[in-house]
Amino acid sequence: MNVSLECKKVKRTGFLPAFFGGGILAAAVPVINMAVRSEMYLNLPGNPIQILLNANWQMMTMLNMLLVVAGTCLLYHTEYADNAMQKMKSLPIRESSIFLGKTVLTIFMSLFVLVIEAGAVAFCTYHWFKIGSDFLSELCKYFGYSFLLMLPCVILSLLISEACKNMWVSLGIGIVCVFTATMLPTSSFAPSLFPFAMPFQVFAGTNATQAMHYIYASIAELAVLGLGQFIFVKVRRSFE
Repeated sequence: MNVSLECKKVKRTGFLPAFFGGGILAAAVPVINMAVRSEMYLNLPGNPIQILLNANWQMMTMLNMLLVVAGTCLLYHTEYADNAMQKMKSLPIRESSIFLGKTVLTIFMSLFVLVIEAGAVAFCTYHWFKIGSDFLSELCKYFGYSFLLMLPCVILSLLISEACKNMWVSLGIGIVCVFTATMLPTSSFAPSLFPFAMPFQVFAGTNATQAMHYIYASIAELAVLGLGQFIFVKVRRSFE
């Protein structure tokens, strides 16, 4: 019920067009790169998906993160505009259920963006490389891993947007976090656990043990952020 209500709310915003347009833009990165500089990658050894992601994933991820930050800011801007959130508090609706509805919607749209990007990688592989028999399973594995590592960033972005009534404040914080993540060394495990830095990790070329460490870290961060949202709501209510 809350998810359907959130879908009705976002019809009055640019949330859905932003994710659709942002997904197309991010998916265009590998296509344009291969169209312009295909000779740089065709003779490289390794899996075609690995070659494409190693060459383009940093830019694609940065666009994804900026899209998530902007989208979550839009979702909570509609709540704080004209004191809509205060009016909703007078109804028998829990703030956590509102947060959950926005989380489900943002996660679904993030998955939609990754599906578009996976389609672009599949097109590049078909057009410039050779599709193997296990291509589909490899593609699902790579992007499923990226989707899981993207979830803590989504939850943290929503939490920041929920905490800041001014959309420009939450947008500024999110952008600073994204560009801070781009400066962190992805090869170092501890700094790369920053929720905005984890999506920059690529499954291709990562050993199974390290990949499982990132998966466990992502699940742990989701639990911590979920608990943090619950505590934040309780604390804010005590000061209102």
